[in-house]
Amino acid sequence: MFREVECLSHVVIHSKDLNTKGVCPTSSVVTNLLKQLTNLKAYEEFGYVLGVTKLKAIGNARKIGSTKYMFLVAFNCRTLLPMKGEVMIGIVHSISRYGVFLKSGPMKIVYLSIRKMPNYSYVDEGKPMFLCNDMSRIEKGVVVRFVVLATRWSQRTRDHNVLASIDGDSLGPVATAGLDGFDL
Repeated sequence: MFREVECLSHVVIHSKDLNTKGVCPTSSVVTNLLKQLTNLKAYEEFGYVLGVTKLKAIGNARKIGSTKYMFLVAFNCRTLLPMKGEVMIGIVHSISRYGVFLKSGPMKIVYLSIRKMPNYSYVDEGKPMFLCNDMSRIEKGVVVRFVVLATRWSQRTRDHNVLASIDGDSLGPVATAGLDGFDL
């Protein structure tokens, strides 16, 4: 689910980034904030940060040591938090005999178990894939529409792990005829 949230973050600026009058330019604070958000990946409660939409306030500098300053920054950002029951699309990037792993936007770990793929069976004739009774295939590079069954936050990787299912109407492989270079 896409959300617009307000966040607070501490941003550290080195003294070399201060201008000649000893004032920190807003551009330095914003640049360091964006670098910090890129390394952060996701928040547990808000999800993946897709982009900063508004810079609300930059607090006063607090000196840390002899060469660094810390600013409290308030900003709005657009986030993506996968929720149970939400229908999403992803692209298959890995296949095992027990299921497939999908990528969907910023989410790198979406697991679709063989138990949640009704009428599909594993076939490994040189190129592993799952084949359905109606001859539709789930193989590497295929776009799949799925429903989110559960999510779990991983503190170690700072990622939301998603368990998916294609058990339902309008779920499963998606025809992408004519969509060269389709990337999620």
